[in-house]
Amino acid sequence: MYRLYSRQLIPQPLEAIWPFFLRPENLARITPPDMGFVIRSAVPSEMTPGLIIVYTVRPLWGIPVSWVTEITHLHPPAADREWALFVDEQRFGPYRFWHHRHIFTRQGEATLMEDEVHYLLPLGAVGRLVHPFLIRPRLRAIFTYRSRVIESLYGAQPAEITFERV
Repeated sequence: MYRLYSRQLIPQPLEAIWPFFLRPENLARITPPDMGFVIRSAVPSEMTPGLIIVYTVRPLWGIPVSWVTEITHLHPPAADREWALFVDEQRFGPYRFWHHRHIFTRQGEATLMEDEVHYLLPLGAVGRLVHPFLIRPRLRAIFTYRSRVIESLYGAQPAEITFERV
């Protein structure tokens, strides 16, 4: 199993940025255009626990892949806590396992946005073999693109992105 971790400080209060991340259609805005990200299912204007999102992506060589994720947890900002989060989990798609926690923590008038993704690749030893030169660089590019979009929208600092095998 691998772990991707990204952290980015956004100089905006949590309540100001949360609505952007709660809207499923904004997933396309923070995904690189060459990924060919298209939502295929009807989605509400805001995510809810249990929401199933069906989309097509083109992660490698322009080959379309269907991906189905479920929003399994969603805790919006609340006055009695310093954080908010939502979790998406793959139900069908290119990974053997995908669990992505989006965590937003108040930092005074700013917000620390953290992404923690645990994932397993398909194809056993072949997946592990291609991870360092194919999968990890692609995921880094996706999260770097996302970081740049957030920088342009909110004046955020660049994200710190790390990988480890767990």
